[in-house]
Amino acid sequence: MTERTAVITRQTNETQVDLSLNLDGRGEAAINTGVGFLDHMLHHVAVHGLFDLTVEATGDLHIDAHHTVEDVAICLGRALDQALGDRKGIVRMGAAYVPMDEALARVVVDLSGRPYAVIDAVFDTPAIGQMPTSLVTHVFESIAVHGRLNLHAQVFYGRDDHHKAEALFKALGRALAQAVALDPRRGGIPSTKGTLTG
Repeated sequence: MTERTAVITRQTNETQVDLSLNLDGRGEAAINTGVGFLDHMLHHVAVHGLFDLTVEATGDLHIDAHHTVEDVAICLGRALDQALGDRKGIVRMGAAYVPMDEALARVVVDLSGRPYAVIDAVFDTPAIGQMPTSLVTHVFESIAVHGRLNLHAQVFYGRDDHHKAEALFKALGRALAQAVALDPRRGGIPSTKGTLTG
């Protein structure tokens, strides 16, 4: 089997991001973005997706967390796209419901090659740690666009914003784990179009 890995580097005047991803990993993560809550959430994606993920990021956190969070999400999306290659033999679609104490979230993905995101998540506080809650939606949108996947995410209910976000990221990892899995019965592209690359 060809290794399904990617190494992404992104450097701008605002951030420097170095990210590596192995879709067929063991859930091992080493993540340091300078935004603790983002590190925590990406760790959940790796563990629940069984992806090996390393992220080293530095950014203009003296301004705010936006550029760093955004650029890390862009890199993760690009890594997914690169690691998937022509997407031959994958299951393609995945869905996961995840509870976190009083909160319940669902994420559904289709690695269709067509980026689209629908996010239905309401947060009551302006930030969790250093990360504005508005950026949760932005992370999911950026992953969808740069990973070229269809992503629907919803928080059904919950009182604690940390729990709501954590349920979403765990569900993302588990939905992606299903979708990227290789189907032993399928040798070709899982599409009547014959392509998932555009």
